[in-house]
Amino acid sequence: MYQKKLLTMAATLLTAFTATADNHTISSPDGRLAVTISDNEGMATYAVKYDGQTILQPSRLGIVTDYADFTHGLTITQSEPSKTYYEYRMRQTKQSYASVDANRTTLTFSNAKGQEMVVNIHVSNNDVAYRYRLLRPKTDNPKCAVVSREVSSFRLPDGTTTFLCPQIGPMTGWERTKPSYEEDYKIDQPMAQQSQFGQGYTFPCLFKTPAAWVLISETGVDGSYVGSHLSDFHSQNGYTIAFPQPGENNGVGTATAGIPLPYATPWRTITVGTTLKPIVETSVSHDLVKPKYQPSYQYKPGRYTWSWLVWQDESINYNDQVQFVDLAAKMGFEYCLVDNWWDQRIGRERIEQLSEYAQSKGVSLMLWYNSNGYENDAPQTPRDCMSTAIARDREMAWLQKIGVKGIKVDFFGGDKQPTMQLYEDILFDANRYGLQVIFHGCTIPRGWEVMYPNYVASEAVLASENVFFSEGHAKSQAFELCLHPFIRNTVGAMDWGGTIMNKYLSRDNKSRHRRYTTDIFEMASAITNQTAVQCIAMQPNNLGELPQFELDFLRHVPTTWSDIRFIDGYPGRYVVIARKHDRDWYVAGLNAEPQPKTLTITMQEWADKTVDYYVDDTKKGPQLRQLKFNKHGQAKITIQPNGGVILK
Repeated sequence: MYQKKLLTMAATLLTAFTATADNHTISSPDGRLAVTISDNEGMATYAVKYDGQTILQPSRLGIVTDYADFTHGLTITQSEPSKTYYEYRMRQTKQSYASVDANRTTLTFSNAKGQEMVVNIHVSNNDVAYRYRLLRPKTDNPKCAVVSREVSSFRLPDGTTTFLCPQIGPMTGWERTKPSYEEDYKIDQPMAQQSQFGQGYTFPCLFKTPAAWVLISETGVDGSYVGSHLSDFHSQNGYTIAFPQPGENNGVGTATAGIPLPYATPWRTITVGTTLKPIVETSVSHDLVKPKYQPSYQYKPGRYTWSWLVWQDESINYNDQVQFVDLAAKMGFEYCLVDNWWDQRIGRERIEQLSEYAQSKGVSLMLWYNSNGYENDAPQTPRDCMSTAIARDREMAWLQKIGVKGIKVDFFGGDKQPTMQLYEDILFDANRYGLQVIFHGCTIPRGWEVMYPNYVASEAVLASENVFFSEGHAKSQAFELCLHPFIRNTVGAMDWGGTIMNKYLSRDNKSRHRRYTTDIFEMASAITNQTAVQCIAMQPNNLGELPQFELDFLRHVPTTWSDIRFIDGYPGRYVVIARKHDRDWYVAGLNAEPQPKTLTITMQEWADKTVDYYVDDTKKGPQLRQLKFNKHGQAKITIQPNGGVILK
């Protein structure tokens, strides 16, 4: 399933790699992207240019451990250029196939004591990635180390604007459950604008320089390291890699990383494009990682119903869950998610009966769990079922026995190494019992779709539940969903949590505040939001309320894609994306601007063809029409404010 055909050719890259006494440049295969590494004045630095324009000014490289300091007194002592090409397939990402053509170099830096740090540099046509390799000293000791910090930095040029989500302080928010990557993005901000909470910014981070768009993130983080984020901006150093805050995880565990020697750190990634196309389409998060184990089961993508989003805790009872199982069955959906408190409000014996009933309808249950433990004060149960290996083994064996196919695990403690290990342990143990895993109240994925074959998605975003909780978030929903295809969802699957079809955020569909987006917007978001197990947050009443063409679309909307194509958009304003499923292309657009957006789009595959056109009519409401593309594969579309379009 994840078969990589890897060909690595060590070669002297005369056209791609040049060297002087202390400067080394490696260029992308097309020659447009260039990275220059230097040891000037004893500091390791790198600089990035694209088409000759500065993307990153000289920025620091280096790492500090308890046995050696690799931040000053450094000299490049060895360089090994190579070229690499490989192809691989993925199952639950934005595309099913990727080919990677890159130039690489391995640089060895020695400090004044002769201790060595290796830096691996990877440069493809739109991506730069680097990582550190720490070797075991020639004396054979130490055999392990503590990494206290990195000085890795990103010095973007003057005039750069930012599209960022702030990191929040530890043990804050509701029941001390933060940080959980669920804060408000601010867009088009100057770099000098400090973060809201003074703790920097969560990955991924999007920037617009005077010459290009730049996305910075990391990949390959597992239980052997910490998850990182970016610091606040500093006028001299730019942004730097920041480790977790000491108070995360209820203060348990260090904010540093304990590693064996030798060891290779996670990759820092930088994606560059003069347009947003390389940002939206990048696969760099998955290009640089490999599967850590084989799947024990043929995991299935699909759609799920979810009572909790609108009916909330009161719906966690047997009879209401039967309604949502029946809804899933009538819509042809594969799953039904039973949320928190099910162990108390339904009980384990009745859950077994519900699972049996669901299977008789062709539907599989997914069950919610609290990750705690000791990490925070979130009271929802089941608790203490996922926090230790013994508890997980007992619980997951029972889940397998009663036919449950997935779990949603919530309320994690931050990005410290013990928490990253908990993610990995839950995934590995779940795979032994044929369980797919969704994480909520959590960090972002970092290549996990490839690393862990039963991993589905993470929330790590201000998600759909906030549309229910707050009319303010209902009003800003279009803005938020026009951000994520360019930022959060570019690096990994995102469980935003629901294509909402109720007109009002209430069980009776008449009270509380209304939904401010159109039906077509919601349907299109099932395509612009990417995860292989997608929540279609219909309610039972929608079966008798929605037009037949909307029901038919939702019955058949895919959740896995063989290809992706960026068409148009701007973060927070509007987005148009094409995704391919099997042989069929789907184009989906969303508009968060206060006026209609009229665009001419190009799909060469549809030249001289007529396609289905789902569109908002300001007088008639949602419509299914036909749209003819000309011989050049072009057609004009209009997206209404808070509205959407779908072409298929």
